Amino acid sequence: MTITSPPTRIPSRRAQRTSIVAAGFGQNIVLTTVTTFILVYLLQYAHISTRGMAVVTGIITAAKVFDAISDPIMGSVIDMTRSRWGKLRPYILFSALPVAALSTLLFAVPGVDEPAKLVFFGVCYFLWGIAYTVCDVPFWGLIGSAFPDPAYRTRVISDVRAFGAIALGLATLGMPWLALLLSTLVGSGSATTGTGWSLAVGIASVLGMGLFLLAFANTRERHTAGVRDRLTFRQLFGTLLRNTPLLMVLVGSVLGFGRYIVQAGGAVFVVIAYADEGAFTLIGAAIIVGMVLASFLTPVLLRWMSAKTLVIGSSLIGAALYLGMHAAGFANILVLLVFIFLTGMSLGIFLVVQATMIADAVDDVERRTGMRNDGISFSSLTFVSKIMNALAVLVFGVFIVLAGYEDGVTVTPQMQNTVFVSLTLVPAASCLLSAFPFVFYRLGGRRVRG
Repeated sequence: MTITSPPTRIPSRRAQRTSIVAAGFGQNIVLTTVTTFILVYLLQYAHISTRGMAVVTGIITAAKVFDAISDPIMGSVIDMTRSRWGKLRPYILFSALPVAALSTLLFAVPGVDEPAKLVFFGVCYFLWGIAYTVCDVPFWGLIGSAFPDPAYRTRVISDVRAFGAIALGLATLGMPWLALLLSTLVGSGSATTGTGWSLAVGIASVLGMGLFLLAFANTRERHTAGVRDRLTFRQLFGTLLRNTPLLMVLVGSVLGFGRYIVQAGGAVFVVIAYADEGAFTLIGAAIIVGMVLASFLTPVLLRWMSAKTLVIGSSLIGAALYLGMHAAGFANILVLLVFIFLTGMSLGIFLVVQATMIADAVDDVERRTGMRNDGISFSSLTFVSKIMNALAVLVFGVFIVLAGYEDGVTVTPQMQNTVFVSLTLVPAASCLLSAFPFVFYRLGGRRVRG
C-alpha cells in the first residue's frame, strides 16, 4: 500500500510550531494533574485505607512497568501505520477523548466498598496509562517529522519543554484552588470535596486534551520520497539496536536518573527538614523557573556549541552544583533555593538536548537506510523518562528506609542528613556517570540555521 498524497493546504511553519507547543501545554496540564494529585484524592476524598493504599502503590508500580514495556511496541505500531493522515497524527486524534475521559474517572471513584473502589481505580489507571502512551509517543515523533530543519526543530522542542514546565506549575498551584471553588459552588460547605475534584479534573482534562488536538489539526508529517512504505517489527528493532547515537542517548539518560530525585522526594524532604509542607511550593517554583529559562536558553547555546558538548557540559556542571548544594547544607532555605534553581536550569538544558539528539539520530537513520522510524525512536524517549522517574523514586525510598523516617517519628539531624544525601550526592554521582555515554555520540554540530 502506498502513502496517500499529503493534503493541499499545509499550515505555515509558525502555525505548526504554535499548535505543537499549545498541544504539549494541554497534555502536561492533564499529566501533572493525574500524577501530582491522584494519591491525595484517594486518601482524603475516596477514603482509601492504609492497607488499601498499599494495593494502590502496587497497582501504580505494575502499571508503570507495563507502560514502559508498551512504549517501544506502540512506537513500532506507529511506524507500520499507513493512513490518509500519516502514521502519527491519527493516534493523536483518537487518543484525546479516552485520555480526557479516563483522567476524569480516576478522580470519580464511586462510594462503594473498598475492594470495589480498588478494582475501579486499577482498571481505570491501567487504561489511562495505555491511552496516555498512545497520545504521547506519536506527539514526540511528530515534532521530529514536522520540522526537518534541525535548528528550528530545536527551538520547537525548547518551547514545548518550557511551556510544559509552565503547565506543571499552573496545574500544581491552581488545581487545588479550582477544586475548592467548584466544591463551594456545587455544595453547601466551604471545604474541598471529592465532587469538586471530579469537576475540576474533568474541566482541566477537556480543556487540556482540546488543546492537544491542535497537534492533529494544524500540523503535517514529513513525506520523504524514497522512504520505504512497509516496515516490519524486525526491521524496526534491528534499525533501533544498530543506531549507536540513539543508544548512547538512552544509556546516558538512564544513568542520569538522579536529576529527578529532587522532584520525586522534595515534598517529603521539606517536611523532614523544615516541618512545613508549604516550603515545597518554593522549591517547586525554583525548579520550574530554572527549567523554563533553560528551555528558552538552550537553542541560543546550541548556536555556539554542539549538542554533545552542551549535554556533557550541563552534566558536569550539574554534578558540581549538587556537590555545592551538599556542602552548603539546608539550614538556610534561601541558599538551598538558589541551588535548586540552578540545578533546575541544568535539568532543563538536558531535557531539550536529549530530545534534539534523538531527532538527529532519526534523521541519520533515514539518510543511511531509507527508513524513517520516528515512532519507535521517540518511544525510547518516553521509555527512558519512565525508567528515570522509577529509579528516582526507588532510590529516594531506599534512603527514607535507611533514615528510619515515618509519620510520627521524632526527626533527628542524622535522619535529615541521610535524606539530604539522596538529594545531593546521589544526583551528583548520577550526573557524572551520565556524561560518559554522550562522549560516543557522533552526530550534530552547532545549530546555525532556523
